[in-house]
Amino acid sequence: MEMGSSVKEESTLNPRWLDNEAGDHVRVDSCLKLLWAENPVFHRLMQQSTDVESVRRWVYNYLADYERKTLNNQLYLDILDRNVARKCIYVLKNIFSKRSEDITGHSALWALIRAAHHREVIFSIAFVEELRHLLLGMKGNTNVGRRVTMENLENGDSLAEAVSRSNLLNVMAEEIRLRVDKYRSGLEKDVVLRRWANRERILGFFGADRNDWDDWRWHCRHIIRDWQILDEIIELTPAEKAAVIKAKVNELPFGITPYYLSLMDRESDREYDHAVRAQVIPPADYVENVVRGRALGVDMDFMGEKDTSPVDLITRRYPMVAIVKPHNTCAQICVYCQRNWEITDVLDPKAQAPRGMLGTALEWLEANTGLNEVLVTGGDPGIMNERVMAEILGRISQMRHIRRIRIGTRVPVVLPMRITEAYADMLADFAKPGNREIVVMTHFEHPYEITPESMEAVQRLRARKIPVYNQTVFTIENARKFEMVSLRIGLRKIGVDPYYTFNAKGKDETREYRVPIARLVQEQAEEARLSPGLDRTDEAVFNIPRLGKSYLRAGQDHEVVMVLPNGSRVYEFSPWDQGVNETKPYLYEDVPILEFLGKLARRGESPADYRSIWYYF
Repeated sequence: MEMGSSVKEESTLNPRWLDNEAGDHVRVDSCLKLLWAENPVFHRLMQQSTDVESVRRWVYNYLADYERKTLNNQLYLDILDRNVARKCIYVLKNIFSKRSEDITGHSALWALIRAAHHREVIFSIAFVEELRHLLLGMKGNTNVGRRVTMENLENGDSLAEAVSRSNLLNVMAEEIRLRVDKYRSGLEKDVVLRRWANRERILGFFGADRNDWDDWRWHCRHIIRDWQILDEIIELTPAEKAAVIKAKVNELPFGITPYYLSLMDRESDREYDHAVRAQVIPPADYVENVVRGRALGVDMDFMGEKDTSPVDLITRRYPMVAIVKPHNTCAQICVYCQRNWEITDVLDPKAQAPRGMLGTALEWLEANTGLNEVLVTGGDPGIMNERVMAEILGRISQMRHIRRIRIGTRVPVVLPMRITEAYADMLADFAKPGNREIVVMTHFEHPYEITPESMEAVQRLRARKIPVYNQTVFTIENARKFEMVSLRIGLRKIGVDPYYTFNAKGKDETREYRVPIARLVQEQAEEARLSPGLDRTDEAVFNIPRLGKSYLRAGQDHEVVMVLPNGSRVYEFSPWDQGVNETKPYLYEDVPILEFLGKLARRGESPADYRSIWYYF
């Protein structure tokens, strides 16, 4: 049996191989030769036959032998390497199983056999890299563990040991601080001053004054919908301009509040405001995919909300929680919004649900006494008619079985002046400690969105005993090392509790935003774990169409079952409600890890800093 040789990170760190091109046979062949060299026994197994079932038996014996040695500690692995090895062996068994081939329609084993017999290579560099890292991990040759050697204190001096440990922790703390400080916050003095200048420029453009700026209705009357206005206030890149024009021509909802526009830097380099711009300025492929999908009649309801809607305006996926959607528009449109397929325009005057339909939805909530929590969302109920909002909350508050009302709104981020004293008082009127809770759920994506104005809005709510929680979507815009830690720290500073971090949904049109599941699990295990407990109260989740949230950190509801020729992992998600309903598992094709590392490299990151990503599943 072969034992692992010294680890080479050549392919992961080699810039020539970060671009994943299936058709580049020279680079694929070079990467494949490295895999064979590192795993000569595995290579010989692939060469022994072209019969898949025969090779499958030999491979399973090979994996079983490694697993036995790992379980019996015969490979002298330390605890971290041993845990990684067991996970990698489990994933390899899945990938090479007949069942996985049947449910995915692909065979990684057959692709490797063909390559070993010098047949046509039908896969990409990213595919080879996935298998290479799995085989390295199986043997404990990951080179990713952090080894800190403490002095050998033979005299059992506890004080000296504590001081030594504290000194090491000081080094770690300083490393974390430097990482976190890379990401600018909207609370920093120079950023605040820059945004004051932006505000004055915007007010000058519209012929308005500071009193107008403080009036949320003024912002709603001056939503920026046209690229010409946008281009006068900030610099647009040619790609941004083309995407906005195409979105408008094809009647995709587009609009930005003057306040949120003030958070964008005038320069178009996206050095600091990348997450702000990306939130509302669509990339070209997003527009093209949506337009193509419409033309082909593709159902854009990715989450299958129609299948979980017992009556209009209601969504129910869980036993004790239901969603009601009384207002189907927002102050501005987030590009990758789950429900933007339902929204026809920003601040659409027809967005308010008809009274009869809304009444039926509220009656349904009243009749279903198994519920104890209601999420009022949309669209964004934060900008709907205040009197109608109060009526809805009043009706729900009369339902004795409802103990919590959540309000899903992004106005603290995009229109914080909407949270007036009067509005906060209205919400607080429906809270009854010991009986019913009113909670605001908002959606900050980046520390650059956190501002003195958003802090003031949050503090108005907190002063009235209304807690505010945040749900973040994990995208390419906040996925760098310690970027989410920086966001969580900023949220806590202004009084917002981190709640959920959603893996970006697998919609084709938002592929540019998506990151591998492995990166979110890595972030939770490595970066969030180093933060104080109150900073890391959020939970990493994957939203399954029709079924809802699967908790990624727990790991019991998902597993890797295949690696596709393009290097994508295929995950199988088991329904959380198994045993309740006859629900089929959900297969999800992820973003190739190598593709993601290439994007990070183009943003100035070192892929070496992320090398453990291959060993999270």
